[in-house]
Amino acid sequence: MSDRVLDTVVELKARAEPFAVATVVRTEDATSAKAGAKALVREDGTLEGWIGGGCVQAAVRRAALRTLATGEARLIRVEPSDSLAAQGLAPGAAAHGVEHHPSHCPSGGTVDVFVEPILPAPRLTVLGESAVAGALGALARHLGYGVSQTVADGERGFIIVATQGRGDLAALRAALASPAEFVAFVGSRRKTAALRDALAKEGVPPARLAALRAPAGLAIGAIGPEEIALSILAEVIQARRRESRGASAADAG
Repeated sequence: MSDRVLDTVVELKARAEPFAVATVVRTEDATSAKAGAKALVREDGTLEGWIGGGCVQAAVRRAALRTLATGEARLIRVEPSDSLAAQGLAPGAAAHGVEHHPSHCPSGGTVDVFVEPILPAPRLTVLGESAVAGALGALARHLGYGVSQTVADGERGFIIVATQGRGDLAALRAALASPAEFVAFVGSRRKTAALRDALAKEGVPPARLAALRAPAGLAIGAIGPEEIALSILAEVIQARRRESRGASAADAG
């Protein structure tokens, strides 16, 4: 990987921007890139580095964008169209763990490229200084989450309001004002209903209030801050996996 690409990797990681790394792992016949060649692909499709000519780059760019959407690495093979036909494979079809893509390059070579996503740590915003908030932050960090205690501008991650009686309304107001799709509240249904009513009177959109998850966490009979934190993080993981499977299904379709 060139120094320029390495510098870009460092910059993107520092800015917590997702990107994909494509590595040539095998070549057959005449190809312009050899095994070990690397490139990175940003979210906007920009490709930096060298993994072959235009026919290979187009396939790698498409695969990289899909792997960024699903979070799953993939191995692709870019090969002559007549090779695909001889195997009875449609463009983009997967067989034996390899995704096959046609190449129209006159060289007639075949290139295998491993494409892996480099994604920033998932964000979890925990509002409050309660025992549950502390336990949740500690457990989330242990599992690799980036934990924050304030709602960032344009926050789209997961927000848990665990104020437990200390600034509930203000914290919920800030959480629901963000574009975050996942906002959960640690509290009873009765308390949540009262807070929803108060926020509705303030003009919080009904759709945002309806999306509020409460009580936070999966119903596992949790008792105590640590178990409650575990149930909440389990719900977050469940939501993340559903989102990933949804992206995979859309990709397959």
